[in-house]
Amino acid sequence: MELSDVARAAEIHVFGWRSAYRGIVPDEHLFGKMLVERRMEAFRGFIASGQAENYVFDDGIIKAILTIGPCRDTDKPHSFELWGVYVEPFMKRQGIGAQMLEFCEQKAQEKGFCEICLWVLEKNSSAKAFYEKMSYKADGGTKYLELFNAYEIRYSKTICGRGFNESDI
Repeated sequence: MELSDVARAAEIHVFGWRSAYRGIVPDEHLFGKMLVERRMEAFRGFIASGQAENYVFDDGIIKAILTIGPCRDTDKPHSFELWGVYVEPFMKRQGIGAQMLEFCEQKAQEKGFCEICLWVLEKNSSAKAFYEKMSYKADGGTKYLELFNAYEIRYSKTICGRGFNESDI
């Protein structure tokens, strides 16, 4: 993601949240606090800090955003994390999310990680179905988000080969 992509990325993020989390996250947050201008500031900060890697899916039109980096969970110090992926709501069901997830997995492998983790709101059934279709499984990690009065569930996937085993000879 370049600085010139920030406005479009923020728009996708905000409208992605509103589309995915309406009925799960309070409207006061989605429409009162989730503002494009605030998200633009956050993306500029991410780019400046290098804290995470931010990418856009751009085939002439920026249709999706992806934020990835080392896993932030203390019990997964050797894992990679998909911090967020959002597809423009009008561009969903075109395989873009799957391409972004595959890109994340490729980046993780290039960096030497064999596991990817991600967090999903417990009531976000469409996201859970998508990740399960992509072979991610709930791994028992949960956390409560007091701000939203909601739980998140951690999903993970092993992305490296199973390696050599003497029983394979």
